[in-house]
Amino acid sequence: MSVGVNRAARWWRTLLLSLLAGLVFVPSMLHAQTISFTFDDGLDPRTNKQAAAQNAAILQALDAAKVRAVFFPAGKNVDLPEGLALVRAWGAAGHAIGNHTYSHASYGSKRMTLDTFTQDIQRQHDLLSSLPGWTNRLRFPYLKEGDTAAKHDAIYQWLRAHDYRPGAVSIDASDWYYSERHEARLKANPAADLAPMRQAYLDHLWDRANYYDGLAMRIVGRHPAHVILLHTNAVNAAFLPDVIAMFRRRGWTIVDAQTAFDDPLYRLRPGTIPAGESILWSLAKEQGVPGLRYPAEDGEYEQAKLDALGL
Repeated sequence: MSVGVNRAARWWRTLLLSLLAGLVFVPSMLHAQTISFTFDDGLDPRTNKQAAAQNAAILQALDAAKVRAVFFPAGKNVDLPEGLALVRAWGAAGHAIGNHTYSHASYGSKRMTLDTFTQDIQRQHDLLSSLPGWTNRLRFPYLKEGDTAAKHDAIYQWLRAHDYRPGAVSIDASDWYYSERHEARLKANPAADLAPMRQAYLDHLWDRANYYDGLAMRIVGRHPAHVILLHTNAVNAAFLPDVIAMFRRRGWTIVDAQTAFDDPLYRLRPGTIPAGESILWSLAKEQGVPGLRYPAEDGEYEQAKLDALGL
């Protein structure tokens, strides 16, 4: 009986918060399908000979489309002069740079403590906070926000105390897996036709965007300003212009990522444990929406599809 009462209380809390927060949000964005772009991890020049070229290609695509993103590099990938230069280029181009921790370790691990994790955040802060575009916003590695309620509450208390805001995600995707397949295909055949992978990747992102937008309509009753999680990788270096053009062609408005984070959706704190994933996934889990897969976006869900396409 108490479990049912607690679940109902959480549902009403979420509904009330979303309704109250929605009163102060920009009315013109309540009904339009809106998306913003964020990019995680960063390119490591020590392990990727194409790091500079791929970084430049992504920035060129964003600049050509007049899109402003938030970049969340992991310090271990960029902690050398060449890597820091790649990060600096994002800030110089007008994008925001956030904190993705130095080591990119999961806060959802039972072995991870609050002290170790916050030290990792601070190490990243010290490394990058002097760069142009820096903002005190944390993107949790793997979107994992704690395996216990105590750890989840403690990290959010730390963030508030250190004037940090979360870099939550509404649309999660498996671009990292598509990039692995894209690179493997080109390694096997450098002259391979790019069109089939381009279309498969666009189809994937379109599918995931509409899935999470459908969750939003079911949970909060509106189209939020979505924040999509992508990565600095080969597939986005190759196809980001097509991704941006696809969303615009199909009627979605693209807004600056910093603006999207002002949507009241990102002020909600779902009570799911383990905590994390897309904020819409977490709210859906909290409300008992059936059929949610976990982890929400994993390569195994895409493998058979790409195998069947010969990609």
